Amino acid sequence: MPAEPTDNTDVFPTEHLEGATFVTHLVELRTRLIHALLGIVVVLLPLLPFANDIYAFFAQPLLIHMPEGTSMVAIEVISPFLTPFKLTLMLSLFITIPWIFYQVWLFVSPGLYNREQQITIPLVSIGTLLFYLGVTFAYYVVLPLIFQFITATAPEGVAVMTDITKYLDFVLTLFFAFGLAFQIPIATFLMVRTGVTTPDKLSEKRPYVVVGTFIIGMFLTPPDIISQTLLAVPMWLLFEVGLYASRVATKPKSD
Repeated sequence: MPAEPTDNTDVFPTEHLEGATFVTHLVELRTRLIHALLGIVVVLLPLLPFANDIYAFFAQPLLIHMPEGTSMVAIEVISPFLTPFKLTLMLSLFITIPWIFYQVWLFVSPGLYNREQQITIPLVSIGTLLFYLGVTFAYYVVLPLIFQFITATAPEGVAVMTDITKYLDFVLTLFFAFGLAFQIPIATFLMVRTGVTTPDKLSEKRPYVVVGTFIIGMFLTPPDIISQTLLAVPMWLLFEVGLYASRVATKPKSD
């Protein structure tokens, strides 16, 4: 009697295809990571000769409020070189965010439905713009107010001479906090769009949101009431913007 066919011929090709698909995804991920890193390097190289000038511009919110005859200091031996380089690298990353998001999009878009693709592109674009707006707001509004307050309230006999590395870490923390906080409209819209909540329920929780913004501001900003308030108030206003956008998006269309 002829031997009954086994399932081995079916199992092997399936496992082989699954392995090939996994390897293909890894290769594609590596390609996107390389392209993202190359984009950062392409922006970084032309900026490196101007690293000190970039840091000088970056330090203006503090320098314009420092007492006459004082300056910033470099405590670590290598910090006069390393700190401007670190800032230039972060600036390159900041500039190439749209390119990085584009690489992420090329990697994930094949697995998305058409409806998901249509909503993802606008949300990523708006989210990137909001991040830039948050950093801009921090640089031109928040930092001058903070340093004006700090230098004005320094005890008598204390020279305000901030270390350049400490200053960089302080400001980058604020930039990240405000860039992240300005994503609130996107988060609010997605919560409503995905059915997690509704605009009416979010509106009812407004008092908790206001308190929550100040708590988040306390954790994301340095321990001073000015930066905490300047983060909390925009977060609340951005929540209102996201709530309004959610109402408009979920409003039934009239026939």
